[in-house]
Amino acid sequence: MDTRKHITVLVSNDLEHDQRVAKVCATLQKLNYDITLVGRMLPGSKPFQRNYATYRFRLLFTKGVWFYAALNIRLFFYLLFKRTDVILANDLDTLLPAFLICKLRSKKIVYDSHEYFTEAEGLTGRSFQKKVWLKIERWIFPKLKYVYTVNESIAAIYRKQYLTDVKVVRNIPLLQELYTVKTREQLDLPPNKKIILLQGAYIDPDRGGMELVQAMQMLDSILLLIIGSGRDIVNLKRLAETMKLQEKIRFMPRMPFDQLRQYTANADLGLSLDKPLHLNYTYSLPNKLFDYIHAGIPVLVSNLPELSRIVNEYHVGAICKEVTPTAIATAINEALNSPSYPHWKTNAIVARNTLNWQHEEKVLKDIYG
Repeated sequence: MDTRKHITVLVSNDLEHDQRVAKVCATLQKLNYDITLVGRMLPGSKPFQRNYATYRFRLLFTKGVWFYAALNIRLFFYLLFKRTDVILANDLDTLLPAFLICKLRSKKIVYDSHEYFTEAEGLTGRSFQKKVWLKIERWIFPKLKYVYTVNESIAAIYRKQYLTDVKVVRNIPLLQELYTVKTREQLDLPPNKKIILLQGAYIDPDRGGMELVQAMQMLDSILLLIIGSGRDIVNLKRLAETMKLQEKIRFMPRMPFDQLRQYTANADLGLSLDKPLHLNYTYSLPNKLFDYIHAGIPVLVSNLPELSRIVNEYHVGAICKEVTPTAIATAINEALNSPSYPHWKTNAIVARNTLNWQHEEKVLKDIYG
């Protein structure tokens, strides 16, 4: 007889590229949980398989009010008849059905807040939608016992607002053996240029992409790689073409992590240039920062609290004072030619030993164990 506890893990994406949820599920397996991971099937979703149960459902709507209404209704009725002991809600858009079912069926609930959801860029100027999400959050959050989020800044806000014990589990890569890196020639990268990299699954407006493209006008003998996806990619490509920067900028689509890190390890500088136009961005701590560090490359980041905290504490790169084309171009030149550059590379390798998932998951073991 299987005596393992069952946990149902809820997300609103299509499961495939959510590294955080994948790492959490791997930790839950080590804690002997039986897992069902639940998400969405999108028109472009690829076949997907894990060594635990997964379920993806289709929705008639893909965005907006009707999407979130359909998502929550579908999750509620799925959970109503699902055999489970614990429900893990990832982000506010899955919390309501999880909370209602746990009350109805006397199950335990855990909440993983991946971002400062109610201050996200997508809710800017949408007062009705924001009020709805805030109402849900304010009703449920104070009643939760097991909560964790992605960094100390967001955790501090939630602790103050809701008087709840919010833990921190940063979205940091698993510490792995240093892998064999392909050469630049094998990856069709120029051997005689400095390579700077902006990567990410959500390269969206206000994340510094437009200013970075414009900065490339002022930089020579440097290739900018933009690898990933997001709502701003089309705009960035259009701007690069208009400014005739095709020889200085190369766009590549989102790719599997093992393939991506080959390009990351061949870069000279990793970039994270979010702008503080929304509190969610102000307090962000993007995954790519840690991907750069694990690949052993220095970083250049915008002057945001969590980004600056990592750079200053571990001495792994430089901080760009402003997210403007001129400031970015100046900061890139200064970073690549800094006498501290070799030390930043060394420090990145050392920082891996602390900034890794094996360290972060200790918090999860305390919660779920």
